[in-house]
Amino acid sequence: MTERKNMTAAEAVQKVRSGDRVYIGTSSSFAYELLDALYDRKDELEHVTLLCAMSISPCKMFDSDWPEDIPAGQKGNPFIFDTFFLGAGERGAHRKHNMAFEYTSFHLSQIDLWMKEIGRPDVSFLQVSRPDSEGYYSFGSAGICNNIYVAEETKRDVLLESNTGSPYVFGQDNLIHGDHPKVTGIVHTDKNAPELLPDEIDDISRKISEIVVAEVPDGATLQLGLGKMSTAIGYDLKAKNDLGIFSELFSQPMMMLMKNGNVNNTRKGFMDGKSVFSFSAGTQEMYDFMDHNPEIYGAPFPFVNDARNIAKNNAMISINSAMAVNLYGEVVADAIGYNQQSAVGGQLDFVKGAQWSKGGKSIIALSSSFMKHGKRQSKISLQFAPGTPVTTPRSEVQYVATEYGCVNLKVLNMSDRVRAMIGLAHPDFRDQLEQEAKDCGLI
Repeated sequence: MTERKNMTAAEAVQKVRSGDRVYIGTSSSFAYELLDALYDRKDELEHVTLLCAMSISPCKMFDSDWPEDIPAGQKGNPFIFDTFFLGAGERGAHRKHNMAFEYTSFHLSQIDLWMKEIGRPDVSFLQVSRPDSEGYYSFGSAGICNNIYVAEETKRDVLLESNTGSPYVFGQDNLIHGDHPKVTGIVHTDKNAPELLPDEIDDISRKISEIVVAEVPDGATLQLGLGKMSTAIGYDLKAKNDLGIFSELFSQPMMMLMKNGNVNNTRKGFMDGKSVFSFSAGTQEMYDFMDHNPEIYGAPFPFVNDARNIAKNNAMISINSAMAVNLYGEVVADAIGYNQQSAVGGQLDFVKGAQWSKGGKSIIALSSSFMKHGKRQSKISLQFAPGTPVTTPRSEVQYVATEYGCVNLKVLNMSDRVRAMIGLAHPDFRDQLEQEAKDCGLI
């Protein structure tokens, strides 16, 4: 029966109609063969909403030239994005091609709610692994985070794109059978999963890493994000022993820590022996390492990002980045002003869960400043630009680290907290920040 569902990508995307809502992928589990075939139908379709998040690879849909001066969603530019997390592709398509997007601010632990109440796909493209001997396909390197809910909520057609290089990952709610009643088409390709090369590490990131790694004890359970700072911290953790992983993201440094023996998952106290994650983004070497690896365990966001499950891990150390922090300790990580950059994601899920953990810590790490048009700008300020939403409120923030130190804000009264934040700022801005704080009566 499954063989009758085999078809080309061009045949499969004929199932998409004008006005449909089409799920196309998350992070390293985008179905690019199907997406490219859908792009080729751009002159036939109108008002097709693409449901996606965290794209990491170029494709025709995101990168090809579109006719100018055509409003997004109208004939000639028939596609609209609806996303729970903007990646490079979504941002670029919106800014370069006037492709409209809708964004919902919510925690990744609620992806099931997003898919049911907001996503509501008519058709879904699921990038999957090769089938096993029983006909089951794994949701692969990132689809494991939400594809179970995608399949449940899809109204009409689930189309599988089976990629040679997509890993078969063990775990929870991570398989779909070719005979599933909603699966109406299967496309087999020789493609690999989309790769994300590790960021280059600069001197500031190395300094921050040195400070943060000093806060991580042997036996800690780790959560790390993407970016050069997380990459630096991950690689520097090779000096630690008996580490565990319980993280929304499985990354290249985590693979290295497992290969090197630093991660053995023996002291977590919850799901011992398993590196637990929801999505991954890295090189093909990492995907090959994950493939059929009994020490790798993938599960959906509502399980991994549930603060109650995070808290079950011993010495849970959550390390996240930020775009800016104000003197109160409020954290901005997804938008500046009215310009949406990424998403709320799972930061607050892990900030809370780590602090509930026995011996756990939540750390927000960022460089104190950045250069713009040859001029240094502070990431620590009295107040944010108008319209800037707070990702993590001051009442939840614990440790904040820059290249000038790491401070536990949780135990400080407000005036001491303000002074601590000034001490974490670049020296060029400390006098100004102190004067602004005095003018406002904060110190």
